Amino acid sequence: MSLARIHAGVRLAAAAVAALVLTAAAPAADDLPQKVRQLNAVNGSEQIDAAVRDLIKDPAGTEKLLKAAEDMAKTNSKEFKYNGASILARAAHGLKKYDLALRFYKLCRERATELKSSTKLMETHEGEVSALFALKKYEEAEKLCQEMLEAEGDEKLESFKVLYVIEQLVELKTRQGKIADALAMVNRLVEKDEGGWLFLRLKAKVLQQDGKLAEAAATWQDVIERLGKAPQLTAEQRQPFEDRARYSLSSIYVDLGQIDKAAEQLQALLKKHPENPTYNNDLGYIWADHDKNLDESEKLIRKAIDLDRKEREELKAKGELTKEEDTDKAAYLDSLGWVMYKKKNFPEAKKWMLLAVKDPEEGQHIEILDHLGDVHLAMGEKKEAIAVWKKCLEADTNTKREMKKRDEVEKKLKDAEKK
Repeated sequence: MSLARIHAGVRLAAAAVAALVLTAAAPAADDLPQKVRQLNAVNGSEQIDAAVRDLIKDPAGTEKLLKAAEDMAKTNSKEFKYNGASILARAAHGLKKYDLALRFYKLCRERATELKSSTKLMETHEGEVSALFALKKYEEAEKLCQEMLEAEGDEKLESFKVLYVIEQLVELKTRQGKIADALAMVNRLVEKDEGGWLFLRLKAKVLQQDGKLAEAAATWQDVIERLGKAPQLTAEQRQPFEDRARYSLSSIYVDLGQIDKAAEQLQALLKKHPENPTYNNDLGYIWADHDKNLDESEKLIRKAIDLDRKEREELKAKGELTKEEDTDKAAYLDSLGWVMYKKKNFPEAKKWMLLAVKDPEEGQHIEILDHLGDVHLAMGEKKEAIAVWKKCLEADTNTKREMKKRDEVEKKLKDAEKK
């Protein structure tokens, strides 16, 4: 197959691990095996999604159902058809029962192989790799990707390998510190796809992860230029790839301290997508973080929060978001708190920061916690600042930016404890 056809013809299967939520009643214990078998009969993507939502809505009841299904699978795995196993895998995934999800994804893979269904195999692969990523089992995920690359299938599967599996494999090698292997792999692909942009973007990602920021920035610029000259792509097909390239480029410029260049990329994105909350928030944040355009920064960040709320209202109207999930993004709340801090409105900054850190996951990011520590210190609350900075040091630090932030926090903590 030509690379041009691959570039133009691929649509990734993205629904396999959606964690959606609706109401559901807990099944009686005696009915559990029957409830499990009934999942096999669910057909149609909307009906399958609804079944997953129902299960995730009731964690306690679904955990009992999953346990019953696990016991049934040990006795006779042939009881499970693809759809039933997929619903159970996605429900377990949505409840963050990743090990259990992997057991059912394995059944899905077996059924997909028996059915010779590329679509089902792709959906299953996405779910399995996502669960392994969550568990940080990168070697297992890498092995799974290698197996997928060796699998025989139709044109749809071959395209999936190129645009999805290879990218996963490169990222997995990078996550494990196999930078030389990852670069060697992408360089071979770039050379083979002379003049193309697809694999060049993977090289840019590896260089970025390796901290070779100037080289990564130049590579992303090359990607954007090549995308603009790609005759096999329509404007509609080109746009999402160009958007992602510009967004990555903006992040690199921030790390390089080239804030005006970072802002330029985000402004280009906002010109095309003025209602995108992420772009509004990020431009507002980087300006505020570098004491630039504070009033405009505040407007952009407040707009991001409003747009995100509007999106959530639409999801709620469709029944795809629960009351518990209807919360403001910690990153946006942090941004608003940070611009208030930069404006020296410390009480207002503290209000938004405390809301941000309520999020048990995103709100525990080292940068958000560090900001709260700065606010406490600015308000004369040294004891609280020290406590927050100690908590910072417990946060995950996977990227170079996060590790740099950790060094900064350690210095702040030492200085605060000395005084």
